[in-house]
Amino acid sequence: MKKGAFETGEYRNVFAELGYSQKEIDDKIKDAFHTVFYGSDDEKFFHTVGDDMGYFEDTGNNDARTEGMSYGMMMCVQMDMKEEFDRFWKWARTYMFNTEGYNKGYFGWSCKTNGEKNSEGPAPDGEEFFAMALFFASNRWGDGEGIFNYSAEARAILRACLHNGEEAPGCPMWDKDNYLIKFIPNCNWSDPSYHLAHFYELFALWADEEDRPFWKKAAEASREYLKKACHPETGLAAEYANYDGSPYLGDKNFVKQFGSRHDWFYSDSYRVAANIGLDYEWFAADEWNCECADKIQKFFSGCMKDGNYMTYEIDGTVIDQPALHPVAIIATNAMASLAAKGEYAKDWVKLFWDTPLRTGVRRYYDNCLYLFALLALSGNYRIWK
Repeated sequence: MKKGAFETGEYRNVFAELGYSQKEIDDKIKDAFHTVFYGSDDEKFFHTVGDDMGYFEDTGNNDARTEGMSYGMMMCVQMDMKEEFDRFWKWARTYMFNTEGYNKGYFGWSCKTNGEKNSEGPAPDGEEFFAMALFFASNRWGDGEGIFNYSAEARAILRACLHNGEEAPGCPMWDKDNYLIKFIPNCNWSDPSYHLAHFYELFALWADEEDRPFWKKAAEASREYLKKACHPETGLAAEYANYDGSPYLGDKNFVKQFGSRHDWFYSDSYRVAANIGLDYEWFAADEWNCECADKIQKFFSGCMKDGNYMTYEIDGTVIDQPALHPVAIIATNAMASLAAKGEYAKDWVKLFWDTPLRTGVRRYYDNCLYLFALLALSGNYRIWK
């Protein structure tokens, strides 16, 4: 049985497997990171604040989100960019963190770029990426003082995720009965792209000791959940899904709060392909990851030539609405090649290599996933023990 990188310490360099030189690979990564962090004003979306803070701007919505802040931290710890990592973390901890009230211990998911909260409510994908990036920072650079005691901060985040609401008003981010992550704490449905079994395997080693069995079960539950949420023929998952894996249709209150529909394959959903690829690279726990990655790549194979990426029902029915983030689809489908074994795996990596960073107002989300794919496919998205 195949062993993952957690056991072997070996990470695939898929670009090198396809014949690209190490210099070409290194240069491509260096150039992409420089563009996003320190490029021209119409290219970058990292902004420094004073001497010791910074944030990623969601250029399509003109705000800073826990999604992007935690993504930035993960990118930085993988790239050994400690100064930028600490800038992200201090900005998030200063402006996003809730020190009291119903959401105490969580991070408001969206802030204005001046730090004013748009919402005190959290989005759980931010918390899980914050915690994982902090653990890696602790293991790579060592713990500092105060908020830079990375491992203590990571454990505190995970403690809140599981135990909020036990001693004061609040809600946990995971359902204690089925071990599944919620879309938001006070709901009873999920988001398939939030399911990061490869993170939970590591939380089961490094979280508070009493919570480690929960995280191990959460890893198992998330892998089983994705088998239900991903369509058996196309491999596509909905943006939001019920605990049984079926697309979440919502109700009047849901539509009023979150707007439009989310039961289709749309922006959040793209990340599922990347997640199952990285889970297989790190742990190789289930060959289903390979099967699903193959299905997703096959479904999109027709788009490799015409570039006509649309919105879809999860059964593949086309909705007459262009994809909001086509570069993100290419990046995540390429990252799925860490698991895929079918005829399209190499083609997606080659297409991604030839695809430039996105420009324009929607560049933030596409280029975040682009940078993750660059790291993963070059063997640089690593577990730091």
